[in-house]
Amino acid sequence: MTSQVPDQTTNALHPVQAELVRAAHADAEALLFHTEQEAGALLDQARAEARAILEEARRQGEADGVGAARDLLVRARREARSRTLAARREAYEKLRWEAAERVRELRATGGYASLRERLEHRARALLGSGAEVSEHTDGGVVARAPGRRADLSLTALAERALDRMGAEVRSLWEP
Repeated sequence: MTSQVPDQTTNALHPVQAELVRAAHADAEALLFHTEQEAGALLDQARAEARAILEEARRQGEADGVGAARDLLVRARREARSRTLAARREAYEKLRWEAAERVRELRATGGYASLRERLEHRARALLGSGAEVSEHTDGGVVARAPGRRADLSLTALAERALDRMGAEVRSLWEP
């Protein structure tokens, strides 16, 4: 018996994955632009504050002023990095949410019945013909067999697609 079920599922989901990748790139570019602008402004502000503190410190004493300015600049860089990472995390979470939302929209398409049938077939191929298969509230199916479970819900499939993209998704936020 040949195992064409994974290829059929992969082929059936290829347009969805391609659209998710395209949408992810577009969303990520917009979020990255915003994040870079915010980080740049924060760094500029931190540098300006550091210069002001440095000037005041020189008036109070060269040695003390240089140390204080350096400490402030280090803190400002840490804060900028922290905000950048938080913005990236937020962008990634938004991407995951939007990907799941878009894939759930498949339920309203004419091809959903066929997709659901293929997912049910895949679930039975994974867990056996006696598996109990039910519709997931987000679309797709969940199957259960004694001691095993297969989540082929549309949301889970979208999340797995993003997870498989790994570094490619992370590169959306890299300069």
